Amino acid sequence: MTTVLTYGTFDLFHVGHLNLLRRMADLGDRVVVGVSTDAFNGEKGKHTFIGYDHRSAVVKAIRYVDQVFAEASWAQKREDIIRFEADILVMGDDWAGRFDDLQDLCEVVYVARTANVSSSYLKMAIQRLNSSSRDDGEESLELSNELGDRLS
Repeated sequence: MTTVLTYGTFDLFHVGHLNLLRRMADLGDRVVVGVSTDAFNGEKGKHTFIGYDHRSAVVKAIRYVDQVFAEASWAQKREDIIRFEADILVMGDDWAGRFDDLQDLCEVVYVARTANVSSSYLKMAIQRLNSSSRDDGEESLELSNELGDRLS
């Protein structure tokens, strides 16, 4: 059995997250996901809209995922690979090279991110919608259309 492991915040779950998990399932028999805790995201300077319990529940509900656990620090990756007997660590290509030091324990694969979608973009679009200063709603409609176009 081939175990594939990844980590992420998985805030504002979107098709890019789903594509990552689907690709992981194609690489192995068991998909294990570390979801970053709220405290760890704070250490990384990230603010999530959705709390850890809800984010981990969403990830756990995805049919490609076999197991979810809390990611509480950068340092735990080496221990997790051993604990879950991971054969492959999958990370987005925006992390290329950052986890090559773990290749002594498992294969490290960097996968391409889904184009034009990210939680960061969604957060930015939501903030722009919320701070729209036009009374007629025209700017909000334009932003909503732009967001819809990017996600389709």
